Amino acid sequence: MAKLIVLRGNSGSGKTTVAKELQKIFGSNTMLISQDVIRRDMLKVKDSPHNEAIPLLMELLKYGHSHSEITILEGILYADWYSPLFELARRLYGEQIYAWYFDLPFEETLRRHRTKPNCNEFGAEAMKRWWREKDFSDVLDEKVITAEAGPEDIVSEISGIIGRPYIGGTNP
Repeated sequence: MAKLIVLRGNSGSGKTTVAKELQKIFGSNTMLISQDVIRRDMLKVKDSPHNEAIPLLMELLKYGHSHSEITILEGILYADWYSPLFELARRLYGEQIYAWYFDLPFEETLRRHRTKPNCNEFGAEAMKRWWREKDFSDVLDEKVITAEAGPEDIVSEISGIIGRPYIGGTNP
């Protein structure tokens, strides 16, 4: 049965790091859908309530459901703007959705952003413009991740829930 992992939260919170590590752990037949890759890299569109990336994200979600054991969807994915995507996810995956919201203080996301390879692409001013406090989804049943949890803790929790325990480092 196909499973969907959703990782949402503000810029710099660690979603992409966790998503990539989970994909390594789960291995073959795990599809990673990154909002940034679709929206910024593939389509070169700005985020907005009806941006052109949403229909493509929906199609990729359908593909993942039909062809992948595990699909990981990650991004800022504002709750109101991406609600149609989450509603589609509910229809496709039902109870097989495992969703987390990264609820970190702005200062922590800024600190984490400064450690990223792309930290010079945008800074604190842009991150503040994109910032949304406690942007929880009313469609997804999200667990909350706080600043106290590091990437390994998060990966360990999620992989354990999905049924592929994380031992530390990358699982074979």
